[in-house]
Amino acid sequence: MEYFIEVILPIALPQTFTYKVSEAEFDYIKIGSRVAVPFGKSKFYTGLVQQKNYNPPTLYEAKEIHQIIDAFPVVTQIQLKHWEWIATYYMCCIGEVYRTALPTALLLESETIISANRNEEIITDNLTDEEYLVVEALQQQSSLKITEVTSILNKKKVLPIVHQLLNKGVITLQEEMVDQYKPKLVRYVRLYPEFNEANKLESLLLLLKSAQKQKEVVLSYFQLKATLKKPISVKELSESSGISTTVIKALIDKEIFEEYYIQQDRVSFDEVEESQINLSLPQSEALQKIQQGFDNKEVCLLHGVTASGKTEVYIKLIESYLLQGKQILYLLPEIALTTQLVSRLTQHFGNKVAVFHSKYTNNERVEVWGQVLHSSEKAQIVIGARSALFLPFQDLGLIIVDEEHEQTFKQVDPAPRYHARDAAIVLAKFHDAKVLLGSATPSIESYYNAQIGKYALVELSERFGNAVLPEIHLVDLKDNYFRKKMTGHFSQFLIDAITEALYNGEQIILFQNRRGYSPVIECLTCGHVPQCPHCDVSLTYHKFKNQLRCHYCGYSMAKPNACHACSSIDLTSKGFGTEQIEMELSSLFPTKNIKRMDQDTTRGKYAFERLIDSFKNREIDILVGTQMLAKGLDFDNVSLVGILNADSMLYFPDFRAFERSYQMMTQVSGRAGRSEKKGKVVIQTYNPIHNTIQQVTHHDYIGMYKEQLYERHIYKYPPYFKLIKLTLKHKDFDKLKESSMWLYQVFKQQFDIPILGPEEPPVSKIRNEYIRTILIKIPQEKHLGNTKKAIRKVLNSFEAISQYKAVKVSVNVDFY
Repeated sequence: MEYFIEVILPIALPQTFTYKVSEAEFDYIKIGSRVAVPFGKSKFYTGLVQQKNYNPPTLYEAKEIHQIIDAFPVVTQIQLKHWEWIATYYMCCIGEVYRTALPTALLLESETIISANRNEEIITDNLTDEEYLVVEALQQQSSLKITEVTSILNKKKVLPIVHQLLNKGVITLQEEMVDQYKPKLVRYVRLYPEFNEANKLESLLLLLKSAQKQKEVVLSYFQLKATLKKPISVKELSESSGISTTVIKALIDKEIFEEYYIQQDRVSFDEVEESQINLSLPQSEALQKIQQGFDNKEVCLLHGVTASGKTEVYIKLIESYLLQGKQILYLLPEIALTTQLVSRLTQHFGNKVAVFHSKYTNNERVEVWGQVLHSSEKAQIVIGARSALFLPFQDLGLIIVDEEHEQTFKQVDPAPRYHARDAAIVLAKFHDAKVLLGSATPSIESYYNAQIGKYALVELSERFGNAVLPEIHLVDLKDNYFRKKMTGHFSQFLIDAITEALYNGEQIILFQNRRGYSPVIECLTCGHVPQCPHCDVSLTYHKFKNQLRCHYCGYSMAKPNACHACSSIDLTSKGFGTEQIEMELSSLFPTKNIKRMDQDTTRGKYAFERLIDSFKNREIDILVGTQMLAKGLDFDNVSLVGILNADSMLYFPDFRAFERSYQMMTQVSGRAGRSEKKGKVVIQTYNPIHNTIQQVTHHDYIGMYKEQLYERHIYKYPPYFKLIKLTLKHKDFDKLKESSMWLYQVFKQQFDIPILGPEEPPVSKIRNEYIRTILIKIPQEKHLGNTKKAIRKVLNSFEAISQYKAVKVSVNVDFY
């Protein structure tokens, strides 16, 4: 009998692949384990075993596996089921889900190893200088890696040289699997057994009488041993004695100290005294209602105004699930928020908290993966951004999706283009767990689901303690510019409010949802605006680096001194970003500490933490930032929030523009007055009577919800219709136009549902590729699964047309 396994490969192919195994391997391999398998001519990949069977493939000869990597599964059966759902629902390949889900350190890939061909006699005369250098290196050592050849030749592109040597029969190539994960080993020391007894100490000190520093190290070791009552690391010993590690090494060489290694977690939180939380009456009632809601509904929506104390309710809920021995997943929209939340949760749960997001290193993520897989004490509560959804939970009891309305829960590129909130609800269903969605401004879809009884709904309508909702003041920019009451981009009213807050020792947050200094540099003589050569956008001016930069492809150039079109030196900047606001503030308030929080200032691993900590410790007076500021941060000394231009959010070509503007402004406003002091919010706008701005001013979520729902119904948008967006890209404009039209016509003939397009998006060219989009609207009464299958069929026939093969098509389900 022959034995086979079905393997998922981490590449964008729609099917799994069958490999042949022996009977012993078949019995040993577990579903969810990794195996190294050959694919293509000479490449090896880390495959994941999805199934074991006795059926040979019909279309190809099954290859044998290269090696078994895991004795025990690294992925659970529920995860595989969840991945299949993501691949089906979001119309992508399961290989793409696998590649996204697993930390890259677990995805071993083969590395090309170069060896000298011993069967051939090398004639050095017909070798070039560079080829000769490689051959010479191979005479010194048995094999080389491609990276080593790169450093020998001191050039990036070495593959042509390797191919020439291969053609001349001088070298042979083979592939070797490389394990990327390296456990963190900490070096410890202990005395050799013969010196361990008390009566031997004297003879040991006598032995070291001429080596004073070594003697001090030994005495320090005994002191530490008496106080710490645990193994002593080389680092601790060196720090306590104030003597370098070379002295400790000398004692190891003399065989007085014995060194050994202990594997240690890269990230761990200290055990702390668990502090108690006392809920207010509205919080206790909300908690009770959530627990009742979970009796007959899988999902509960907590609609609590900003600063109503939702986090305390979450903590109490987590406590009840910990008592049942369940695992808890706490999803956040921004990595920036994990910093504050981790410190709050570790105060209550000590080292039961683990963190998982993309700012962590590969090795750190592998360790958290292992802790969750083995239901470790250290990872009972996992806090993370959307990628934490893919962790191998064994016994998941509760998922909390905080700020559930945030668009950052949606993965944009690459595939799978999943929405973490929706995928979390499905994951919870597989685990028979509950989901709590929390927000001060719920998304219209979630609130609609709560209204029709699909989700339980709990309202928390007052702020925690005595805090009241902030007072919102509207400033009419049109009128202020006319009356000459503006200083730069600040109205006199906002400057007075900032001055008053600073005088009272309070902090200020200013919001401008655009980074850089200004989005446009324009020539006053001919009107020329520098454009990105690869994208259909103007270059943003960054004054700090004195350069123009494209925010789509990263292209940058030095700021020109004269116009590129007419050589005029009359250049001016139009519009403004966070950098310009920061500079204006520095001239208005030169003695104050002003900092900026946007993508440019938070690139490092701990950049968020440093900024948030210094703001919390009141070292920063004014914090200027983009939408990072709008999400759930809690600062008790902020009394004033300024929104510098509310209109830039409103007039955006997106059916969610008004909803997003309402959410953004309400969330930013909610950072003010979170303790005893009443907060103040100043919104600068050219259109103060705009409906959305009035709804923000009056904290009227229901008014916004009803208005938007009415419009969505008329114009066929969610929650009444499902949307699928197809994006086509190609370097040739005419070919793209022709192919997108062909696709649109076929859809029009086959489906009796609204199809819009092919449309040029606002930015119609990125990285030298032109873009067209087609929007498919699927009504509720249509079967979603069958419609998606029919769409996939049309796309497969489109890909089969030879002249359209080069056109890239990406599918984005629920793209909003």
